[in-house]
Amino acid sequence: MSFLNTINGWRTKVFVWIGLPVIAAIGLMLSVTDLAPTWEAKNGGGTPGTFTAVHEDCGRRNCEWRGTFVADQGDARRADVILYDAPDGLTVGATAPARDTGARAGVFSTTGGSTYLLVTGLALAGLAALVAWVWIIVRAIRNRRRAKQPAGPPASFAPSL
Repeated sequence: MSFLNTINGWRTKVFVWIGLPVIAAIGLMLSVTDLAPTWEAKNGGGTPGTFTAVHEDCGRRNCEWRGTFVADQGDARRADVILYDAPDGLTVGATAPARDTGARAGVFSTTGGSTYLLVTGLALAGLAALVAWVWIIVRAIRNRRRAKQPAGPPASFAPSL
């Protein structure tokens, strides 16, 4: 019995036809633009500079520091950016060494952290959901086509001449 024949409960159908595409879209949209910058920061790449903490935004589960990044060399400056992997003990007005690798919303602390793992995990989850969803669609189409095709010519029991 194939996997598609077991998709019969409404919860399973909702997950397969709505859940998987939503997981794929969210995972890929949130991670694709920042995947390369997070790995570049993890490997020590990017433009070194200084992050100055302006304010801390806290949600239900975590807090993030927002502030200004100024490159050590040149005139590169980014205002109202997030400091990913911020060091403990950061306060308003304090500075921290950071790297700008081109992430859309922020810069990365040079002390390191696990943001690259989170972004990579989101990308892999989104990709896995997309592959599974496409595979299920292709299998469903093939099974429907097979079901519509006649089994072959009917067997004849008439004597052949």
